[in-house]
Amino acid sequence: MDPPYWGTAGYGVAFGLEQYELMAELMATIKGQAIVSVNDHPEMRRVFSGMKCKTVSIIYTVGGSKAKKPAKELIVRNFS
Repeated sequence: MDPPYWGTAGYGVAFGLEQYELMAELMATIKGQAIVSVNDHPEMRRVFSGMKCKTVSIIYTVGGSKAKKPAKELIVRNFS
């Protein structure tokens, strides 16, 4: 799953914290495997605290802009 990043604007769709909490609940209860990619934010770490999490470094570019911004992303999974 690749939801909107928490705390960002401009997606044009309401996506509150409760949506991430529902994803975490679904991941904890499904029989299958799931992976979620979100921005590495303390609130996201709290929501997905029962899952396996890995931080990866990425570089944001917006709309093909030459401006690059280093950032961290959280890869969350419900399996080992």
